[in-house]
Amino acid sequence: MDTPYLQLSTAWLISMGATIGKAGAKIALIIALGLVAMRFLRLGIQHLESLVARTGMPGDVDSDISRKRAATLTGILRTIVISLIWAVILVEVLDQIGLDIRPILAGAGILGLAVGFGAQNLVRDLISGFFIILEDQIRLGDVAVINGTGGLVESITFRTITLRDFSGVVHVFPNGTITTLSNMTKEWSAFVLDMGVAYKEDTDRVADVMRQVGEDLREDPAFRDKFVAPIEIIGVDNFADSAIVIRIRIKTRPLEQWNVGREYRRRLKKAFDGQGIEIPFPHRAWYMGGASAPFKVEVVAGSSIAKS
Repeated sequence: MDTPYLQLSTAWLISMGATIGKAGAKIALIIALGLVAMRFLRLGIQHLESLVARTGMPGDVDSDISRKRAATLTGILRTIVISLIWAVILVEVLDQIGLDIRPILAGAGILGLAVGFGAQNLVRDLISGFFIILEDQIRLGDVAVINGTGGLVESITFRTITLRDFSGVVHVFPNGTITTLSNMTKEWSAFVLDMGVAYKEDTDRVADVMRQVGEDLREDPAFRDKFVAPIEIIGVDNFADSAIVIRIRIKTRPLEQWNVGREYRRRLKKAFDGQGIEIPFPHRAWYMGGASAPFKVEVVAGSSIAKS
């Protein structure tokens, strides 16, 4: 009587072993394919990192900044890709074991929707921050204007950008809320001056004086390295109420436009004073009509008395 039972048990064990063997072979193949895919993806991400570090940051004065930015971006990308591959491997292994993966996939979908609705602002901030860093729109140490607020960039993350203005106030902007971003110190900066002189002045002579002041400043050893190009005399830019406006521009290294501009203004004022060039201030001239008699002014004991 034991023989049929033993035969049945033996057959069941053999069948189970064959099933486990097949499942094990498939699981091993799935894991092997996943590891191969991760290997190729790592190589691709490393190539992308070197490409971004080498060509993504033209004019970068500090190559370490480019490498750090590329490492940050590719590190995030590597984590996301590897997590996705392991998730696919886990689901396939569970399917091979015989577990029903449909409830797992349904639960993951519901969880994803819940996270998406509950953290949509966070996801928007992260995506915006990723592209801000990827496109090198702004970097640490830049002076930028974000949504109308200007300051020095103290921190950049995938979620926020932190500015400190001239008064020391810290402004934190979630990346997803940034609508306008103006970088004032990307690759090179510029000092622009609209200089008003009196209408009686010769504009060619004034332009020559302004150019000479700029060249003297550029030859100064203390300021020579701050210049990117010689001074540009744009020309007569406006006829204002009390002055003719002449515009000039000086290209400088990032963050140096304010230092160069202050020194240029100081030297230009001295040059104008030395050349007798008038810097006007707002004033009014009165003209009496023909029906009005002119004023007669008499000086009596040191005081002026006006008589008509």
